[in-house]
Amino acid sequence: SRSSVIQCKPGGNCPSRHRGMTRQLSPLSVAEDSAAPILELQNRSPSGICRHSRVERQSRSGEEGTQTHTESSSQEAEGQTRCQSCTSTFLKLIWRFLIILSVSSSWVGTTQFVKITYETFDCPFFMTWFSTNWNIMIFPIYYSGHLATAQEKQSPIKKFRECSRIFGEDGLTLKIFLKRTAPFSILWTLTNYLYLLALKKLTATDVSALFCCNKAFVFLLSWIVLKDRFMGARIVAAIMAITGIVMMAYADGFQGDSIIGVAYAVGSASTSALYKVLFKMFLGSANFGEAAHFVSTLGFFNLIFISVTPIILYFTKVEYWSPFSAVPWGYLCGVAGLWLAFNILVNVGVVLTYPILISIGTVLSVPGNAAVDLLKHKMIFSVVRLGATIIICIGFLLMLLPEEWDEITLRFINSLKEKKSEDHADDITDSSVHTRSRSRANGTVSIPLA
Repeated sequence: SRSSVIQCKPGGNCPSRHRGMTRQLSPLSVAEDSAAPILELQNRSPSGICRHSRVERQSRSGEEGTQTHTESSSQEAEGQTRCQSCTSTFLKLIWRFLIILSVSSSWVGTTQFVKITYETFDCPFFMTWFSTNWNIMIFPIYYSGHLATAQEKQSPIKKFRECSRIFGEDGLTLKIFLKRTAPFSILWTLTNYLYLLALKKLTATDVSALFCCNKAFVFLLSWIVLKDRFMGARIVAAIMAITGIVMMAYADGFQGDSIIGVAYAVGSASTSALYKVLFKMFLGSANFGEAAHFVSTLGFFNLIFISVTPIILYFTKVEYWSPFSAVPWGYLCGVAGLWLAFNILVNVGVVLTYPILISIGTVLSVPGNAAVDLLKHKMIFSVVRLGATIIICIGFLLMLLPEEWDEITLRFINSLKEKKSEDHADDITDSSVHTRSRSRANGTVSIPLA
């Protein structure tokens, strides 16, 4: 190896024969020749290749930094998007929970205020009339919300005419007012009046549970009158509601105030169902403004035409109070205010969220009234009444199933089966691969049979 290295003076010319002998004698000549140009260029011009290599390295590092920065910014954007979606979902859940809680609380408060008012003022029709008059304020409240939130604000007359389309293309005329408003106003008054009469005979828990049967009556009337789709689950729910009614009436042996109170509560649920079915038949669906206009029109009709009824009841001493200062206006205003809040929440909730949430809020009033009766009034619930209440509530929840619940359930079950079969196939594949690897490690190959 020493003989293969030839030293040359600087500036001198090395002979070619030595170069050939060197390549023939030295086995490391190929590696030295491949490395020589790089070393020679580095020795001759250190500012050349070195700078170029540094520039290339800096450009590569800059590109890598740019890619890293882009990836980090994209990851941050994805993280912000996920945080925003999670926040919006959380806020929606809170909003829906508040709607359900508000509907349930307002209905429980109305029922309990009526029970308290009965202790000093036993005039159910006057309370019904007084509370219905407050419905006139629903449309002004809606218009105030329109002025506060809408970008293009409309005048009250223009908004009133726009919402009057619920009565037809001609709007609200005197003929339409008497023809369309009168039957709905009568049904509204009957529903609330029978509900208050039932509260005189039964506890708030029993009345609220029996009133939940209106969902079953709506289905039966819609099936018979509107020719809606037949559903076996809803038929079962209707049977459960009727069973709960019979059990509630049997709790006290079909006698006394119990059977009368059950009849009042069932009558209230029936008139409420008839009101909803007729509304769907003649007026169809309505938005929040049209519903507010319609309910305010009912309150106006009640103030003009039904005001004569409490006067007649007063002078015939059916509902008589004396002196006039003995009227508990505070409790009456509390009942009317909570009833108004319930009606507003029902109309707002149907527009802003799912109608099923309003129904859930209504059925939650049953355990709410039960808690108040148990803690405040020290009520003791019998086994029959408790069973009837549970059966009615289960039937009410069955009514909330969508029309295509059976198809949705079958799709969900089939998707679960497909997922399980895919997981099982993946497990079999993994086990076969593991078996092959073990067999190859042992020097044999095993092929699994099909």
